[in-house]
Amino acid sequence: MSIWFRPITLAFCNDLDNGLHGQGSLMKTLGISIKEIGSDYLVATMPATPHHHNPIGIVHGGANVALAETVASYAANFVVDYERYYCVGQEINANHLKASRNGILTATARALHIGKRTSVWEVKIVNAQNQLCCVSRMTAAVVTRSRQGDS
Repeated sequence: MSIWFRPITLAFCNDLDNGLHGQGSLMKTLGISIKEIGSDYLVATMPATPHHHNPIGIVHGGANVALAETVASYAANFVVDYERYYCVGQEINANHLKASRNGILTATARALHIGKRTSVWEVKIVNAQNQLCCVSRMTAAVVTRSRQGDS
């Protein structure tokens, strides 16, 4: 049984990556893309390149957090009726466990809690050797849309 409010596709996720006005987004800038949609999880990837590095040549912790928040935020928005609600990150934390320099980082988000006002998501990021690099947890606030169709 799927946790998603309605069926979602990779094509739909790619459209979201282009931003509300089609001018791009942080996901495009960092090369983050949704790669897999499971019945209760979402998978995104991000390349680990020098554009993602900190001054000492390893992936910046903020890049890991951006990857984690992206996949968790997408997942949070996919479990609500998007015509009536939208979700935004309220709190995020991350434990950086192993440095990455290159290859593809893969983040998997799974719900720990799905409620009426918040949802909590665990994100595990692994490197190309399937070694755990980062563990993150994000709380998303569920916001009621106004009648004017806010976003």
